[in-house]
Parts: sequence; C-alpha cells; structure tokens
Amino acid sequence: MTCRRLVLPVLCLLLAVLGTAGQAQAVGYRYWSFWDRDSTADTADTTDTADTTVPADTWVYATQGPSTARPSDGDVQGFRFSVSEDSKDSAKPRGAADFATICAKTPAREGSKRVGLVLDFGTAADAPSGSTPPRPRTACARVDDDATTADALAAVAKPLRYDTNALLCAIAGYPTTGCGEPVAADRPKTSTSPGEEAESKPGNGDGGPSVGLLAGIAAVAALGSAAVWQARRRRD
Repeated sequence: MTCRRLVLPVLCLLLAVLGTAGQAQAVGYRYWSFWDRDSTADTADTTDTADTTVPADTWVYATQGPSTARPSDGDVQGFRFSVSEDSKDSAKPRGAADFATICAKTPAREGSKRVGLVLDFGTAADAPSGSTPPRPRTACARVDDDATTADALAAVAKPLRYDTNALLCAIAGYPTTGCGEPVAADRPKTSTSPGEEAESKPGNGDGGPSVGLLAGIAAVAALGSAAVWQARRRRD
C-alpha cells in the first residue's frame, strides 16, 4: 500500500517522525583532545575592560597527533578531557598557559628543549561513572630537541594509556578505563570556563524524544485525526 490516499500521507508523516525520534539524540565521545597555544595572540589580541586586560582565546585544535607533533622550545600545548561530537564543539583547556610561568623553574639547556603543558582533566560532567577528575595542572617538560609531544607528555604525566590504534586514552592514569567511548546526548553539557556550572541539554533525561519532538508528534496525530474525519464526511 502506498501513501497516495487522503489519510495515508498524514499517517506516513507520523510514522516518519516516530521513526526518527531515536535518531534525534546525537552521540558525543569521551576523549582527550589535543591543542596548540597560539603565542602570537598573547600581545596582539587583547580586549581592555574597565580595570583589567582580558587575553583573547589562544587555543587552536592541533592538526597533528601527539606522537607526530614536534614542538619547539618555548611552545605551550594543552590536553583537555571532555565529551564532544567533534573538534568544532570540543572544550578547550582552562587556566593560564603562559610559557614563562609554566617553565619559570626550568632553565634552558643546550641540546634539549622545554615544552609547557596544560593538563585539564575536565569536569565531573565529563568523567566516566564513578570517577572524579583531578584538578587541572601545568608541567614543564625538558626533552631532547627532536622529541615529540608524546615524549614530553611521558616525561611529566605518567602513566599514559593508549589503545591498539595509538589513541591517547589516559594521562597521569586518568581515566582508569575507557577510550573514546560514545556518550548519550542527553548527558550534562561540558563546562568550558573556570567556575562555570554544567548545564543540561534539552531532553527528558532518559534518552527518549524531547518535549518539542513529542509536541510535534501530537500535532501530526491531530492532523491525522482531522483527515480521517474529513474523509468519512465526504463518503457520507
């Protein structure tokens, strides 16, 4: 039977809405994202307010993985554990990321380089069930001139954990399990700045259709009932 009669198009539309209800819940992934700090923005891009100077957002999503990126002496790189769908909405590392501050107690040495690292373990909303994220911290890694970011990370934040595809799963032992696992979209939204409370995404909290979707289904159902009534009236 096709959707060509008066009543069937409306009923088909209702079935289509119901069929996509489960698909409306997008999926995010829990993982460590990797960032480069744009040092050129330190002094060039600032915004003056009444009593203070607020630096611009200087984190840029890394274009290479930690195992292939080779930072230079004086670079700052960051890692953030969070839940996101992709790099466009991934949470950035929080806190100060100034190289002079991070590596103030690590003098330069010939034949080696210093890399400032910002390690943000995320919020309670990002954490796997039963886990408590450590506080964000910074570290100055002194490594060989040809060392990668993974080498720098291993020098200051062991134990590290990788999966069989070389995906970074844990820094300083956190989290103890899991690696890039999918997370339902009705979970609390990740905090993106210090002190910001996690807020809930729209939804009914159990992975089912949202209130707006249910309202749409009700409207389509009402249209279907009206169409059935009209069809009967014409037959009479």
